[in-house]
Amino acid sequence: MMESIPILQQAEDESQAAFLRRFARDVLHGLSMPRKGLPCKYLYDDAGSRLFSQIMNLPEYYPARCELEIFQTHKAALTDLFGGPPLNLVELGAGDGTKTRVLIGQMRTKKTDFTYVPIDISRAAVDCVSDRFSRWFPGLRTRGITADYLAGLKWLSGQNHCRNIVLFLGSSIGNFSARGREAFLKNLRGAINTGDCVLTGFDLVKDIAVMTRAYNDAEGITAAFNRNLLTRINRELEADFDPGLFRFYSTWDVAARAVQSYLISTCEQRVHIGRLGRNFDFSAWEAIHTESSHKFTRHQTRELAARNGFAVEAEFTDSAGYFTDCLWRAA
Repeated sequence: MMESIPILQQAEDESQAAFLRRFARDVLHGLSMPRKGLPCKYLYDDAGSRLFSQIMNLPEYYPARCELEIFQTHKAALTDLFGGPPLNLVELGAGDGTKTRVLIGQMRTKKTDFTYVPIDISRAAVDCVSDRFSRWFPGLRTRGITADYLAGLKWLSGQNHCRNIVLFLGSSIGNFSARGREAFLKNLRGAINTGDCVLTGFDLVKDIAVMTRAYNDAEGITAAFNRNLLTRINRELEADFDPGLFRFYSTWDVAARAVQSYLISTCEQRVHIGRLGRNFDFSAWEAIHTESSHKFTRHQTRELAARNGFAVEAEFTDSAGYFTDCLWRAA
């Protein structure tokens, strides 16, 4: 049984115009800063999402493989910790389902009473992943919610007395700034009920060469993924970026414990953005920051839990010690 529920005004099908206004405002702000930057969430249009799917299968990109290994190895122990039914298995962000499929398969084997609840701002993404899981698991109860993550969770938490098991997979938590990360986790705790669980993926600090290779693949797909952001601005905001005049570069930031990604102008140039009615000047070798990928120590993850109202239930790590999935219970 599949159900799809749009609950917010900013749902994709509600107002594309509202999205474009937000996109334009964020681009204006980012390109007007002394150090130019663009929010990484805009990397993921349809073309960007396809490119990221390719990135996840690259030999250099270890996080996806490590998390899949964790689930395949520890699926029984992990799902046993979810607690008794009935449950909502809530996924923030509608991905391709590869890793979540392992958990759902285990829960189905155990005959756990649960409903799969993907939450995403894009109704098309919610419907796509809901349909995919319905085909993989006939008879699976699916309740897709089109909403902002936190608002969707808050709405769901008030609907019934099922325990929520919230999945925030991959290394998405690493894309937040330190302040943004704290705010997100604090608001996440406020959006769920005491006793609910959150399963979050953290990319661990490791050999610098291993981390930087993951963002500098030999095929140049990560570079194409980043330059696609300029193509998106051209298409949706009527700009005239020449993506070929920007070089992708990423590097390890020791102080921030993050891989920082940039698009660097290879020459002095002026770019016009029609929807903003503005020109933006770039000097030769000036950078646009596109993404921060923060890495964590295990001590950091435990401190994050404690500061934001969670008790650590368990930590599961891959065989190489590159990645950990932390199960936290809302205290």
